Amino acid sequence: LKPEYQFPWISLKLGLKALPDRFHSSHDHVVHPQSIVTLIPTKFVAVADGFERKEHSWFISSQIPTDFTIQIQEVSFSVHKYPFVSKCGYLSRLELQPSKSDFSSDIKLENFPGGSETFEIILKFCYGLPIDLNPQNVAPLRCASEYLEMTEELEDGNLISKTEAFLTFVVFSSWKDTITVLRACETLSPWAENLQIVRRCCDSIAWKASRDTITEDSVNEEGWWSDEVTTLRIDHFMRIITTLRAKGTRPEIIGKCIMHYAERWLPGMDVEMEGLRGYGHVKKDLQFSILSKRKEDVGIGHSKEQKAIIESLVSLLPPQHEAVSCKFLLKMLRAAMMCSASPALISELEKRAGMMLEHANVNDLLFPRYKIADQGKLLNSPEECTMHDIDVLQRIVEYFLMHEQQQQHKTGKSNVSKLLDNCLAEVAQDPNLSVTKFQVLAELLPENARISDDGLYRAIDIYLKTHPSLPEHERRRLCKTMNCEKLSLDACTHAAQNDRLPLRTIVQVLFSEQVKMRAAMQEKEAAPSGNNSEQEGNHSSTDMEIKTLKAELESVKMKMIELQNDYVELLQDYEKLSNKNKHTSGWSIGWRRIKKSFHTKPDKDETGGEEQQRRNPSRIHFRQRQSIS
Repeated sequence: LKPEYQFPWISLKLGLKALPDRFHSSHDHVVHPQSIVTLIPTKFVAVADGFERKEHSWFISSQIPTDFTIQIQEVSFSVHKYPFVSKCGYLSRLELQPSKSDFSSDIKLENFPGGSETFEIILKFCYGLPIDLNPQNVAPLRCASEYLEMTEELEDGNLISKTEAFLTFVVFSSWKDTITVLRACETLSPWAENLQIVRRCCDSIAWKASRDTITEDSVNEEGWWSDEVTTLRIDHFMRIITTLRAKGTRPEIIGKCIMHYAERWLPGMDVEMEGLRGYGHVKKDLQFSILSKRKEDVGIGHSKEQKAIIESLVSLLPPQHEAVSCKFLLKMLRAAMMCSASPALISELEKRAGMMLEHANVNDLLFPRYKIADQGKLLNSPEECTMHDIDVLQRIVEYFLMHEQQQQHKTGKSNVSKLLDNCLAEVAQDPNLSVTKFQVLAELLPENARISDDGLYRAIDIYLKTHPSLPEHERRRLCKTMNCEKLSLDACTHAAQNDRLPLRTIVQVLFSEQVKMRAAMQEKEAAPSGNNSEQEGNHSSTDMEIKTLKAELESVKMKMIELQNDYVELLQDYEKLSNKNKHTSGWSIGWRRIKKSFHTKPDKDETGGEEQQRRNPSRIHFRQRQSIS
């Protein structure tokens, strides 16, 4: 590589012993031949033919030998001393002692801004060649000129003044050029910070963005500038957003810009949990994929850079609820949990998400339990092996209730109750989820929050189906969370024939339906006779409902009588066996449970006088229904 440049005549300050005889004239000063004083006649000039690079070294092709070597990183530059000493205050202050072998001096510039590429441009400038300033190189040149102290005191139009003028009049007047310079400053710390280049760029960008967002009425006006801003480093992005907030930019615009930045720099946020359908077969595979992703995924995981981005973005969020969506907050929360963010940061995201919980969906609230298996520890307890993090969901709902209590809102609880019931139906499929955790989550909302308990009944039925070995007393305790009076007719019909429910719960369902039927009949009798048209219109539908309820009630009563008869027969068989065997067999526990279930006398109003007189009805075989889920 040998680029050729034609240089103008320039003055060189050299020792007399280095001057060839052809350069002496009658006008030269007379100096003792043995003196090595570096005086130079002002009329002395020399010409350089060009630059030449050999591997990691640059040479000046000139009739005058070079006497100065500058090393930057792994590249060395063999140059003449005078062009640099006359323009660089830093080099002029150094005591450049020549080596013993020749008259050349060596110097190494540590931590030179911009590296050897920037020094090549300075090399041209010092030799009087024109240089091309552009947004890509002006920031490195400005920092390098400050490093070398290329001030106006040494020469008019020195490099510091030229780069400053280019920044002020060219770069800061252009949006794209300012973004380009700011990107170049990412590798120039701390020089770019100390010279206020970063601050001036951020202020210029924020001023242009705020001016246009104020003049526009559309909520999408941030799109033209947010694409460029989101490519910047997080600390520069924070400066711009902070300045925008100080200038009064609308919260939703700032929020959209933050969301756009997160989508670009946190790609793992888009990973969603789709529930646990077929959980028993894919449980181990799902756990392995989540744990291995934390090690393999560069975007999120153990990366400190990603963790710093999440913490910075959360600190930038405007306090207004309309700034960002609840879905975005929950995605940020999932990413923060994957990065093992600080508890304070996770708590802040949980609070903000809880205030907007009514706008969330089920998949957003299904947080996978990130284990410490990535630290080399395996978790074997069933509580720690659950697929979902129930504690996070519980805290979010609690923050929602606290916010509703402070604001005295009542409209959002019905939506949240449906959302929570759907979440319960999803987590109920986890075979490792304890009944205590499930019940605590089901009882979070106050009693008046649910208009209907059909969703809660569905979740309980799924849990009982997934946990068939659940003891009877825990089944009864779990079913107490459900209000049978809030079940619809379809749910009551299903519950009355659901063999997974405790017998006491089935009786409560039947009793509540009987109460509803009586109330409906009383309302019908108490209705004024004047509204004949309305009565005729509602007569047929009311009769059908009453007939359906009566038929269902009669069917269940027959089954109750059948159970009582079966109990008597089994008890007689048991007494016969017990007389033969002195030791109490294991069947006695079951008989005691059945006996306790039927010790309560049925209400006369509930069973009816005629039903009590029936004896030995025909056996009616139970028909097992499918789960309502």
